[in-house]
Amino acid sequence: MGIQGWQWLLILAVILLLFGAAKLPALAKSMGQSARVFKGEMKAMKEEDKPVDGTSTSVAAPANPGESTEPSAGAGGASQTKP
Repeated sequence: MGIQGWQWLLILAVILLLFGAAKLPALAKSMGQSARVFKGEMKAMKEEDKPVDGTSTSVAAPANPGESTEPSAGAGGASQTKP
């Protein structure tokens, strides 16, 4: 049971009475801009989720088996890299 043609006309008539014919173009423009901003934000969020170089997000093994991937703690708790 969807909305039929005469029901859409009734809804349109109520909107015209509430907002007036002069305000409808501005209302449609603001809704279009809002939809455009929303679409752009969703696209940006999807781009952030994608890996940059196409590799998986798993941690790779170090090139030298003797090296650790974790930073070592030096004096004062600051992390230092090994030479």
